[in-house]
Amino acid sequence: MSALTMEKTTEEAATSAAKPVELVSPAAPAKPASENAEKFRAVLKAVIPPVFGLALLIGIWELISLKGGSIPNPAVTWKAAVALFSNPFYENGPNDLGIGWNILSSLKRVAVGFGFAAAVGIPLGFMLGRFRFMSSMVDPIISLLRPVSPLAWLPIGLLVFKKADPAATWTIFICSIWPMILNTAEGVRRVPQDYLNVARVLNLPEWQVVTKILFPAVLPYMLTGIRLSIGTAWLVIVAAEMLTGGVGIGFWVWDEWNNLKVEHIIIAIFVIGIVGLMLEQFLLFIAKRFTYETR
Repeated sequence: MSALTMEKTTEEAATSAAKPVELVSPAAPAKPASENAEKFRAVLKAVIPPVFGLALLIGIWELISLKGGSIPNPAVTWKAAVALFSNPFYENGPNDLGIGWNILSSLKRVAVGFGFAAAVGIPLGFMLGRFRFMSSMVDPIISLLRPVSPLAWLPIGLLVFKKADPAATWTIFICSIWPMILNTAEGVRRVPQDYLNVARVLNLPEWQVVTKILFPAVLPYMLTGIRLSIGTAWLVIVAAEMLTGGVGIGFWVWDEWNNLKVEHIIIAIFVIGIVGLMLEQFLLFIAKRFTYETR
């Protein structure tokens, strides 16, 4: 190799070394589906099954109405519902009120009876879970009275209060109290013993043990009992109002049966179910907010 050739080769090598090295980026990964498409698929997965379920229910309802002429079909019931809810709060005397007033009246009875049950049942549940002697004393009474049908307590309420409205509230109270007592007591029993040992070492008074240690730990159990109680209360109030009369969704159903308005009874069934579902979902939402595992 000549000197000239070697000199050119050396210059080319130096020039190549002086140039910055260009890094070749790896091939970009394939882009995933867009977020909008994923959200759309998620919405479809959440919506399509309930829509198919409702369509199946309406189809079965239509077939039943064709076979039995006394059952109104969905179209007739829908027209009656539109007319009914066009003015749900009308007043044509004390015995002729719109469906809105009847729903509010039932909710008021449930709220009063449920409130009394919570005021009694939750503290009693804390005491039963905290003190073994009291639990052993009261457990047989709860085991004896809890299986009794709530409507069996209605005559006792009529005998004591002499009026239908407080008797219905009493029935709500007696059917709502058991889940709150049992779930609250179970929550207290499941509190780790280490927490109570720390409280004993710190010589905390009982009210601080309840408010600082027991209450935060028992709150999810307590809310579960409340959710079960509200479902039972709404279930019982309809039957109680059928027997006691007055204003309320249960009495309204019975009154529409006496007027042979079957389509209104079907509407009331859906209304009762929707209101009960809303109450349960609301309390379930609150329970999830206070359940530490779901945070």
